[in-house]
Amino acid sequence: MTELLSLIDKVFPLPARFRAGLSCDVNELSRLLTSARSERSSSYLGKSGLLSAYLRYFLPWNIYRLSKLLPSLPLDLKEGDAINDLGAGPLTFALSLWISRPDLRAIPLEIRCLDKTPAALDAGKKLFAAMTSETTCPWKVKTIRGELYASVKKAGLSVEIRGKPASLTVIGNVYNEFFSGISPRDRVGFARMAAGQAGLLSSLTAGSGKILVVEPGVPRSGEFISLLRASLIEEGRAPIAPCTHRGPCPLSGGHSKGKAKWCHFAFDTSDAPKDLHRLSVMAKLPKERAVLSFLLAGPAAQGSTVRPAPAPARGPAAQGSTVRPAPAARLQVRIISDSFPVGRDFGRYGCCERGLVLVVGNRESIECLSSGVLTEVSLTGRVDERSGALIAK
Repeated sequence: MTELLSLIDKVFPLPARFRAGLSCDVNELSRLLTSARSERSSSYLGKSGLLSAYLRYFLPWNIYRLSKLLPSLPLDLKEGDAINDLGAGPLTFALSLWISRPDLRAIPLEIRCLDKTPAALDAGKKLFAAMTSETTCPWKVKTIRGELYASVKKAGLSVEIRGKPASLTVIGNVYNEFFSGISPRDRVGFARMAAGQAGLLSSLTAGSGKILVVEPGVPRSGEFISLLRASLIEEGRAPIAPCTHRGPCPLSGGHSKGKAKWCHFAFDTSDAPKDLHRLSVMAKLPKERAVLSFLLAGPAAQGSTVRPAPAPARGPAAQGSTVRPAPAARLQVRIISDSFPVGRDFGRYGCCERGLVLVVGNRESIECLSSGVLTEVSLTGRVDERSGALIAK
């Protein structure tokens, strides 16, 4: 990651007179991406100051998050496969894949990057070319100027993506930009949007291919991914990760006090570059944790039997993605929260085929269970009164 920051400075040199205002540009861009979305133009990344802020702050942090996730996912890409990257921005996914999956660097792939902002695509293409300049890169990166439509009434693309069906369709940090158009109380509309996007993503992906959706780890994104998961199952595409099961999502929303309402995963950022942390602090946007919500959906089912591809055990998100029968009262649980006190013990929430689980134990044993890890637990037969979760040890 440190090399990435140096490469960004090399490819996009920033004069000293502009560097002094970089933290202010980062803060302003953050405002436009969150509380002031109504003020943001559709071509906001076409402005040099905002693009520079994106390249030096948001892009590195987005790559950092993806680089934590991608090594654990069973993408199963092979020679000649095509990838659709919708809302690619400055080629965030392609850069993350190259950085975090060296096992794929020798495999010829075609990555088709679609975005509505030419300046972002051009910046990403320059950065990717610089990153791979000292090696033989067999990846063919194609940029496409186009727009994604995602609303209650409309799902589609403004342009056609030509070529063979994609073995993987990726969309990252895009859907949250459309949420402001739907009231948080309009769950029916939210579900319709998810259903439309599930159909679109499935239609852009080969029957044997997979779909990866990554969003910020906030409640609304978690709710949307839960709805998208249900719609993709209806499309015949069962979840591979992070889910341990194909049943109804126990984290589909809700407002019970103390309950883990959405599926999300957090990573400690202590290993992120010091310069990136320094800029974050100067912009008053410090990041002690990187948080995301995601879903990897598998191949389309043949007939009525859904059979997602088995997941190789490469990391927390991949291990146990295909659930095997467990002994009675023993469950495979995906940890989805930080640790917190539970009486004299400590606990973490987890998700499994039986629903929400509260795993309890002594502080040392619970803190060893990092966010996203898969573990096997025994049910105690008791239910947590506060959250309604099954209690397990």
